[in-house]
Amino acid sequence: MIVGVGRAGKSSGRGPAAGDDAADVVALVDDLLARAVEAGASDVHFEPTARGLTVKFRLDGALSVFEELPRAVADGVVARLKVLGGLLTYRNDVPQEGRLDRPGGADVLEKRLAVFPTIHGERAVVRIFYAERELTDLDALGLPGHILAALKRIASAGEGVVLLTGPAGSGKSTTLAALLRHILARWPGRSIVTLEDPVERHVEGATQVQIPPRGEMTFPLALRSLLRQDPEVLMIGEIRDAETARIAVEAGLTGHLLLSTMHSGAPAGALLRLLEMGVEPYQVTSSIRAVVNQRLLRRLCRHCRRTGPGGRRRPVGCEACLGTGYRGRTLIAEMVELDGRLRKAVLAKADLETLTEMLARRGHMDLRAAGMALVADGTTAVEEVRRLCGPGPEGED
Repeated sequence: MIVGVGRAGKSSGRGPAAGDDAADVVALVDDLLARAVEAGASDVHFEPTARGLTVKFRLDGALSVFEELPRAVADGVVARLKVLGGLLTYRNDVPQEGRLDRPGGADVLEKRLAVFPTIHGERAVVRIFYAERELTDLDALGLPGHILAALKRIASAGEGVVLLTGPAGSGKSTTLAALLRHILARWPGRSIVTLEDPVERHVEGATQVQIPPRGEMTFPLALRSLLRQDPEVLMIGEIRDAETARIAVEAGLTGHLLLSTMHSGAPAGALLRLLEMGVEPYQVTSSIRAVVNQRLLRRLCRHCRRTGPGGRRRPVGCEACLGTGYRGRTLIAEMVELDGRLRKAVLAKADLETLTEMLARRGHMDLRAAGMALVADGTTAVEEVRRLCGPGPEGED
C-alpha cells in the first residue's frame, strides 16, 4: 500500500495505489502531472533511488521534493510516462526523448519527456510549457533600460553576433524569441531563420528549423547551407562545438545578424570560451557585438515576506507560496559591449581575471550588483542572490 508524501513531509491524502494494478499507476501518474500543473511547476523530476522514486517539482526555478514513492511502483511510473511520451518501453538501457500525447490543462502548450538509465532504474524528467508564461514583448521582459536600448540599437544595425549566456532555465530562449519578434515588428519582411534543438518558442514570421539530436543534419551543416539562402537574421539555439562557433562568427563578419546562446557564467567567460574553441582573436573582436548574461531570481512572496535586520525583506513561507517564501520570478542581467580596450585585451588573449578586473574598473554592473539592487528595494532576498550568484563579499547580509 502506498501513501504519497507531500512537500512538507505530510501525506498527500491520495490514498493507496497498488503497484501491481496498472490502473492505479495510470491514476498515480495522471494525478502527479495534474498537481504539477496546478502548482505551476516548470519541471517534474522522477529520480530513482535504492528505496524508491523521488518526485520533485521545480517551482520558480528551484527544485523541491514533492513525493517519495516506494520501489514497488517506480518502474511502473516510468513505464507509464514512456507510454505517454511514445517511447520504447522495452528499452531501458538508452536515453530517450519525446512529447507527452496529452498536454493537460488549458494553459499548457506541451509537455516534454526525457528518460535516462541509472544504476537504480530509469530517471525521467517532464518539462511543462505554459502559454501564459511566454513573454513575447521585448519591452516586457524586465531588462535594464541600457541593455534594452543596446539590443534595439544592435538589431537596427543588422550585423554581428549577440550571445546570451546563463544556465538552463535562465530565460535565454524567451529573450531571443522576444528579440526576433521585435525585429519582425520593426522591420516586417526581414528574412529570419532559426536552428534549434528543440524549437522552444514559436515566432510568427520566422522560418524555424528543428535539428534532430541524432541525424545527418547537424548544426554546422545546416548553418553552412543556410548562409547560401540569403538570410538576414540567424538564430542558433546554442553554440556547443568549435565548428558551429567558427561558422557563427563568420556569419557575423559577412553582414548577418546572428543570435545565439552559450553556457557561461559571465560575459568575459563567453569571450574566452570562443578562443578556446579555436576562433581567432581578431574574429572574436570583429564579430561579437555584445554578450548578455542573465538569470531569473525568485521574488519574495508578498503575502508572507517579513522585514529582517537592516530593513531587508526575508522569505517566510505561507500557503500562497507553498511554503517556499517566494512566488514568481524576475530577470536580472548584465551586458558587455566590446570597446577598444576590451578588444585589445582579447587580442592579447588576456585571462578571465584580467578581463573581469577591466570591466570592474569601467563601472560594469555585474549580476550580483543587479541582484543586490533588487534586495534593496524588497523584491528578493540576499539568500536568493547567493543561490544564483554564489557567495558574496564578507559582511553581505
